[in-house]
Amino acid sequence: MSTRIAFLKGHGTENDFVIVPDPENAIDLPPAAVAALCDRRAGIGGDGLLHVVRSAAHPEARHMAAEAEWFMDYRNGDGSVAEMCGNGVRVFARYLQRAGHAGEGDLAIATRGGVKSVHIDKDGDITVGMGRARLFEGDVTVSVGERSWPARNVNMGNPHAVAFVDDLAHAGNLYAPPPFSPASAYPDGVNVEFVVDRGDRHVAMRVHERGSGETRSCGTGACAVAVAAARRDDADPAVTGTPATYTVDVPGGTLVITERIDGEIEMTGPAVIVAEGEIDREWLERIAH
Repeated sequence: MSTRIAFLKGHGTENDFVIVPDPENAIDLPPAAVAALCDRRAGIGGDGLLHVVRSAAHPEARHMAAEAEWFMDYRNGDGSVAEMCGNGVRVFARYLQRAGHAGEGDLAIATRGGVKSVHIDKDGDITVGMGRARLFEGDVTVSVGERSWPARNVNMGNPHAVAFVDDLAHAGNLYAPPPFSPASAYPDGVNVEFVVDRGDRHVAMRVHERGSGETRSCGTGACAVAVAAARRDDADPAVTGTPATYTVDVPGGTLVITERIDGEIEMTGPAVIVAEGEIDREWLERIAH
């Protein structure tokens, strides 16, 4: 058996990922191994890991194999499993294109949040159909230090708390998860977005991602922010009959989010593969076990 495992490194608006191609799901990647690979000093470094597996080869994705050949087995930087990662889907699609598994145009990618429709544009940007947002009623509050804000509870396949603030610096360092209440609103933790206005349908955000800390970008978070902003601005497409498009600046770049009249949300942005190499299998197995 080879003592090395192939990997690539990529990012979408500087939300960065270790990519491990494993079509037949033959590589054991327990949480400790994922956390080691994502460690920025002792490993390769990344906000998360994209385990590239054929849907038919993964027990969680076999039921989606008829719709999507490839499954994005996504893990957070701490090794925990996540339902969905919007920037990760774009980088995953870019890898499939690079590896010859996909070309320009449309493809489907299976995720724990369902099958996502993806379009690889000729100009290089990638658009992902992110599905519909689920909005929950009830008061939610997030806090940083002595400050607290009301937040909108939005689920994009994973949970988000969206708070509109006066200054992004008020979010603090975002090393630790911002406290929220009530605890029952997010029993499995939450991604917290802090948002300021930049102009007409133009906002900027910072985010604490559950399991990863502050990241340079969060695709599902940008979608949640656009939906929350549309509701705040009385621009709900289901009410107005007009799609709502928001430009969302993140620390690592810019994403464009459109909510259609039918509630489907599309996210467009860049995705870049920056390197590839090999992981030493013996090192990984020592770390993992």
